[in-house]
Amino acid sequence: MTSLSNQIQFTPEKCKQIAFARLDLIHKWLEFRKKSTNKLQADYDFVKLHNTSNSHLYEILGKISRGSLHRWYSMLNGTEDYIKLLPQYKYSSVDDYRTVLSDEEIKIFMGLLLHPNRISIGKAIALTKYKLKEQGQCFIPADITFRRYAKWFKDNNYDKWILARDGEKALSDKVEPYIKRDASLLEVGDILVADGHKLAFQVINPFTGKPCRATLVGFLDWKSTALVGYEIMLEENTQCIASALRNAIINLDMIPKIVYQDNGRAFRAKYFTCGSGSDGSKRKRGAFVGEPNSFSDDKGFGELGFYGLYAKLGIETVFARPYNARSKVIERFFKEFQEGFEKLMPSYVGSSIINKPAYLKRNEKFHSNLHNDYIPTIEETIKMIDMWLKFKNSQPCTNAPNMTIAEVLENRKKQNIDKSLLDDLMLATEVKTIHRNGVRFLNCDYFDERLYGLRGKVLVKYNLFDLTSVKVFTQKGEYLCTAERVTETHPMAKILGTVGDLEDYKQKIKKQQKLKRKTINSVKKLFTNDEMKFLECHSEFISESAKQEPLKQVQDIKIKPHSNSLQTLFKNNSEKYEYLIANDPNNSWIAEFRNTKEYRLLYE
Repeated sequence: MTSLSNQIQFTPEKCKQIAFARLDLIHKWLEFRKKSTNKLQADYDFVKLHNTSNSHLYEILGKISRGSLHRWYSMLNGTEDYIKLLPQYKYSSVDDYRTVLSDEEIKIFMGLLLHPNRISIGKAIALTKYKLKEQGQCFIPADITFRRYAKWFKDNNYDKWILARDGEKALSDKVEPYIKRDASLLEVGDILVADGHKLAFQVINPFTGKPCRATLVGFLDWKSTALVGYEIMLEENTQCIASALRNAIINLDMIPKIVYQDNGRAFRAKYFTCGSGSDGSKRKRGAFVGEPNSFSDDKGFGELGFYGLYAKLGIETVFARPYNARSKVIERFFKEFQEGFEKLMPSYVGSSIINKPAYLKRNEKFHSNLHNDYIPTIEETIKMIDMWLKFKNSQPCTNAPNMTIAEVLENRKKQNIDKSLLDDLMLATEVKTIHRNGVRFLNCDYFDERLYGLRGKVLVKYNLFDLTSVKVFTQKGEYLCTAERVTETHPMAKILGTVGDLEDYKQKIKKQQKLKRKTINSVKKLFTNDEMKFLECHSEFISESAKQEPLKQVQDIKIKPHSNSLQTLFKNNSEKYEYLIANDPNNSWIAEFRNTKEYRLLYE
């Protein structure tokens, strides 16, 4: 308890209201007495009128007596000082509480109540009363006395209550004042806020074909609050985060000045932060508060062999404080995303056990029968998210009055970014082997003429937003080509297909013939003319046994001088037709072949 000298002297507003009411009532009483010669009878009449009225003074003072009027009048002593009419109560300050609890009782009670295991008030009261009985104390205060003291302590010492029972994070989130940031001082593209969000619905894993909960990595423009770039990934890794940044830069058509991102291990990877900023800049910003070993295992970027991607693009990196959700404005976007998009998906499973839908709970046969089991693919999910973002960007922007998010986003200064400069930000995690139809990725073949004749492993860089092509690199990182996805051909394009099917078939035949001629021309350079003619004429007669001992067979063959007569042996009619067109265009066989169905399928 605080001493009387340390108490703050003050007068409650209610006491002042009572004093003013008493002074007004004294004035009315004196005026009423002047109208009567019998003062005693006038006093009783005035008291009766006041006690039976519904006046404002009666609501404040209640019933009075004749003695109260004379006492108040004598207290004024001929003055108009209302302070003399203040009720003489014992007022306690905000730091003091009048209670019958002793210091020992308060110490025992609060020791239990402020325990970090968050003991309930009722249980703390029961344990306190039991301990007092064990100590032999005769008088035990009532439960309501303890509850009133607990309520007063919590209301007047809320910071101590939260820190003792819930910890420092709860103190920061619930008690400490927060800083309001003025986003109107920013421009579109100045700061991108990045974070990951575990999707609350299932998608089809393109690698396994099974449903799973993927993660959305998004980059939010702070000024417009628009999600300018994102990537769907199956696990947190730097490649997917880099791809999300690439999409953000392409959509904005500008490189941001600052990326403000999560403190997760993927964002803190050396893949991003090596060489970014000046030496020690991350320490100055307090990026890794409470993590003394954050830099102990870091190797210099020179030892790793590459500079950080952010530094290469001229982007400054800033990390949010650990476990401080209020410092990232993208958290609000993810909350709206969950409420406005994820809960509308048929494959919604909830973000936790607490908020999972009814069809996933035990014995919910009714909801389980009604549920739609449709699970979207990654491509379908991207299309639906883009449609929702279109709706979201049509909403008013909180950082720009009288403008929508899309309108704010359009007021940016574009830089005409070259997409080829962002290739290093594409995914580079898949190693594939080249086969006849190029490389196979996600159950599709990707082919380019540059891959023809190559065998071995290559590095495939791709973007899930555009799977029509992939970029192929050697394992050393040398760029080979951009392989296009191979499409399937109509099995009977000439008769049952459309004009487009027939044209697609013709183009693929021409490509095969072109590659074949390319190989033949290359091999011709390795042989003489006679040797090449011999191989062309007799290649189809080489048996399997001859293939097992090719060197011995070739040594036994005597190469005869080639005559000037025309070739008579061909693999098929198409080869014979092309040979005669080049060497004997007047041959009658050409006219006969042109009337056949085979010719029309191949050349028309």
